[in-house]
Amino acid sequence: MTEVLLLMMLLFAAYLFMPTTWLSKIVSKNSPQVVRTRSTKTEIVPVIPEDSTLRRHFLTQLRSEIEQSLFPRPTDATLQRHYDTMIDAELKNRLTTFIA
Repeated sequence: MTEVLLLMMLLFAAYLFMPTTWLSKIVSKNSPQVVRTRSTKTEIVPVIPEDSTLRRHFLTQLRSEIEQSLFPRPTDATLQRHYDTMIDAELKNRLTTFIA
């Protein structure tokens, strides 16, 4: 009985410390999607909300996913500026794939 309890505790701890990038891949499969067709191609594109509040939350979520996949935010002001520029560029890149 104690072995089972110990195994359950270890699995729960592993779940808590699992990288969130893995979780975002699992969760993104269940997110709302739209199918667009171009000639013979079919692609699945996530829907960008039209409501301003939902759009803000969508962009914040996308930005946090980008930040989680990178190294921690630097403490130096110049490096922070470059880090923010790099995140903005990646955000713009991902948004163009949603729109195009």
